[in-house]
Amino acid sequence: MFKKVLIALVILVVAVLVVVNVGQRTGVLKMGRMKVGMVTDAGTIDDKSFNQGTWEGVVQAGEELGLETKYLKPAGTTEADYLTEIGNLYDAGFKFMVCPGFKFETAIYQAQERYPDAKFVLIDGNPHAGDFVPVVKENTVSIFFAEHESGFVAGVATALQLQEGELGFIGGMEIPAVQKFNWGFQQGVKYANANLGTNMVIRPENVIYQGSFDNVAAGQQLAAQMYDRGVKAIFAAAGGVGIGVINEAKARARAGQEVWVVGVDVDQYYEGIYEGNKSVILTSAMKQIKKATYDMIKAETEGKFPGGQILVFDAKNDGIGIPEKNPNLRSDVESKVAEVYAKLKSGEIVVSDMRGDLIR
Repeated sequence: MFKKVLIALVILVVAVLVVVNVGQRTGVLKMGRMKVGMVTDAGTIDDKSFNQGTWEGVVQAGEELGLETKYLKPAGTTEADYLTEIGNLYDAGFKFMVCPGFKFETAIYQAQERYPDAKFVLIDGNPHAGDFVPVVKENTVSIFFAEHESGFVAGVATALQLQEGELGFIGGMEIPAVQKFNWGFQQGVKYANANLGTNMVIRPENVIYQGSFDNVAAGQQLAAQMYDRGVKAIFAAAGGVGIGVINEAKARARAGQEVWVVGVDVDQYYEGIYEGNKSVILTSAMKQIKKATYDMIKAETEGKFPGGQILVFDAKNDGIGIPEKNPNLRSDVESKVAEVYAKLKSGEIVVSDMRGDLIR
């Protein structure tokens, strides 16, 4: 009887050691299920843009890797607001956190020091103490995207589809990520005009930064003014302000007017649907936010978290582009855009991330 009990105990100990060893290697079973949290930036979790793309990556990781997930929306957008929710997640055992947007920079700078046993993914920003000097500790990774390349591809696609006429740009806050979308888009249009036989125009009065990411009404008003001036398509890189642009385009489309919107960050085609399966979204300048978020979480479960690094997702690693399916683009346009993207990926085409001689 004693031998049987002893054998059973040995088997149990071995089983526990195996589980612990697997957990140490995968990062999932260290303390039960790994908990992944997200703190939202300005806007909502279903903003069809930056927050949503990030959360979708968290959800995908949770479903595929068996993780517990949760997001918190701060009361405001100050450093203190962000730190409060980061602390709330940490206290609840969520020690892997994803924070989208440059507004988190100083909060993550403090959090990575305050919670050394937690991991942080900061998207579109570098932690700093308010002096803009990057300090990316070993428990943090900063992720950036080549928005200028994404805007470029969308600009080429828009010009090829419409061939001639006027285009506009409405940005949210005039920050580097939004500026680069604008500058890249303008370069894409210029490239198409110079090399692909198009004749599109972007006038100074049709390049506007609204100043926020959540003023839907202002976005709709600005779009109405541009469409009234004869603009055919507006590239809206503006979060909630961009939703206002889409709303105005849908209202005009229902009234029989042909106007378009170029979406941003994620594929916004379904946000632009106004009748049956018709959508005012011509295409979208995408950043693979969902993929980047998922990849970082997966890396943690495999013990490969790239802490201390600043990563850039661009054409070379397929971190940017337009949607694989663009129902409003002709097949010949998609083929030509694919050729241009291949040149961008190989380095034959180089897009500047600075304004140069472009409008604003």
